[in-house]
Amino acid sequence: MGGIVAIVGRPNVGKSTLFNRLVQARKAIVEETAGVTRDRHYGTTDWNGREFTIIDTGGYVIGSDDTFEVEIRKQVLLAIEEADVVLFLVDVVSGMHVSDQEIANLLRQIKPPVLVVANKVDNTARHADALEFHALGMGAIYPVSAISGSGTGDLLDEIVRLLPEKETETDLDIARLTVVGRPNVGKSSFINTLLGEERNIVTAVAGTTRDAIHSKYSAFGMDFILVDTAGIRKKSKVTENIEFYSVMRAIRAIEESDVVLLMVDAQDGLEAQDINILRLVVKAKKGLVILVNKWDLIQKDSNTHLQYEKKIKEKIAPFTDVPVIFVSVHNKQRIFKAVETANEVFHNRNRKIPTSVLNDVMLPLIAATPPPVGSRGREVKIKYMMQLKVTTPQFVFFCNFPNEVKENYKRFLENKLREQFTFTGVPLALYFRQK
Repeated sequence: MGGIVAIVGRPNVGKSTLFNRLVQARKAIVEETAGVTRDRHYGTTDWNGREFTIIDTGGYVIGSDDTFEVEIRKQVLLAIEEADVVLFLVDVVSGMHVSDQEIANLLRQIKPPVLVVANKVDNTARHADALEFHALGMGAIYPVSAISGSGTGDLLDEIVRLLPEKETETDLDIARLTVVGRPNVGKSSFINTLLGEERNIVTAVAGTTRDAIHSKYSAFGMDFILVDTAGIRKKSKVTENIEFYSVMRAIRAIEESDVVLLMVDAQDGLEAQDINILRLVVKAKKGLVILVNKWDLIQKDSNTHLQYEKKIKEKIAPFTDVPVIFVSVHNKQRIFKAVETANEVFHNRNRKIPTSVLNDVMLPLIAATPPPVGSRGREVKIKYMMQLKVTTPQFVFFCNFPNEVKENYKRFLENKLREQFTFTGVPLALYFRQK
């Protein structure tokens, strides 16, 4: 489990800017107007080998009658409840505010550790100004500048130190399969069909499954832990607080899984939110199988499934080496095929290639199609490669000019690895290092 870090604080102290800095991307809207962040934003980052999820929350406003600010307050409380570490952001430029003291009173009552982060500290004088926040009585102050990144290294060191230890895998031979997708695509029905019992509540109302439910599955010579998660909705539609809680649980379930079964509705096709889920899965380096459910409702001829699969592959490029299974949960069609494929992906994800075999296979392919010449006419030569001893397939290529290896050549190498060693359904990570 990676861990979840929530950023909280009153409006306009720089929470979205800090979020962007920590996830190294401009994912949240950043403006000078207070209250712009109306929803939580999620991002995955890593520091010193630890990956974790960061939640950017809306500004916490105490004592406001504004309906919108009341909703933000509820969302922040939920983010705090689900977090492993809370970053309480304050602003040295505007100084101590009555809202800061009220938020501090709230945070004293919670279980997760809280780090007070003083933002906008970009000169020596402001380092002294940050000392004012010791009056909150919440321990050390972490001075940072979210805009320049100053001080964020020390902050990340402390976050990683406070995150819960990674759980040791109790049974490496049993795949943990997580079923995800938009609400009402048939996830609970799929698991019930597999288990042959009404283990999960199934109704026609979208969003019935509010929490992740774990079920042990043993049949046909295969053992799995099946996880059914709440449907991941578009953020604009996450209006109920309980829905937000469900989204957080689904993200955590993806983190904890080995293989994710992304279920889509055949009638709707692969939508933008499905692509977002897929990116979460790839970012977390999990195995992936796409299940197209309600296939029985589609009018088709002999080529329909091929055309449908081609459209899906176009949308999910460049990671297209993904199994697509057309199922009908209602008619119990290809249910076993779906799980059998997930089992194959699980074994692909655990595949280890001996260094000698890897070099014997890949070096002749590289010699036949060498890397393009780098800048200033420099010839790039890949000397040898090895698979890292980590839980997911990651490879290091040693060469003379690692920074000169072009993206399209990296894609070529990845495709050759997939062709030669079968990594279907598994994201691969390729690194290039100086020999």
